[in-house]
Amino acid sequence: MIIKQFVLGQLENNVYLVMDESTKKAVLIDATALSPEITETIKKLHAKVEYILLTHGHFDHIMGLNALKKALNTEAVIHKDDLTISDNLNEYNRILGLPEADPPKYEIYIKDGDTIPVGNMNIKVIHTPGHTEGGVCYLIDDKLFSGDTLFRESVGRTDLFGGDFKKLSESIKNKLFKLPDNITVYPGHGPKTTIGHEKKYNELV
Repeated sequence: MIIKQFVLGQLENNVYLVMDESTKKAVLIDATALSPEITETIKKLHAKVEYILLTHGHFDHIMGLNALKKALNTEAVIHKDDLTISDNLNEYNRILGLPEADPPKYEIYIKDGDTIPVGNMNIKVIHTPGHTEGGVCYLIDDKLFSGDTLFRESVGRTDLFGGDFKKLSESIKNKLFKLPDNITVYPGHGPKTTIGHEKKYNELV
């Protein structure tokens, strides 16, 4: 497995390209912006992006989705419970003084426990409501892509529409913290961590 990280946008989002090295089939996790760095990396690796997997529908994770779908000729995947947030993308844009954009469209809807096969990778969907109603994490072998559910020694904010701290805490304790301690966590913002580290040092859960 090859993982390439791109830090994009004014909120310094982490966007990840994850490729099965033997088949060159890949996914892009989150879609902050269409960046030359992304397209050039994909070209260099000879990767075929099968899907763009969204961890949730907040504007900073989906702003580049329409352009990325077109550039990569691929499909977008999201949990249905975040369609309301995604469809109201421009409410956030107006608040932040960003230009209006066309809300993205999605081809595939996922639920907790789904498995997405890509090459020799089996990507497990873990529904983790709390930051948003439809927030999900993606587990690929011993790598967890946690979006804004879990950060290094922190958690996602819950004061926006669809946020619920009790649900977030339960998602982390009852789902993510049940995973092995050696699982590496790749969050939507900031540095990577491990499940074991967060169980020991994350005081917000």
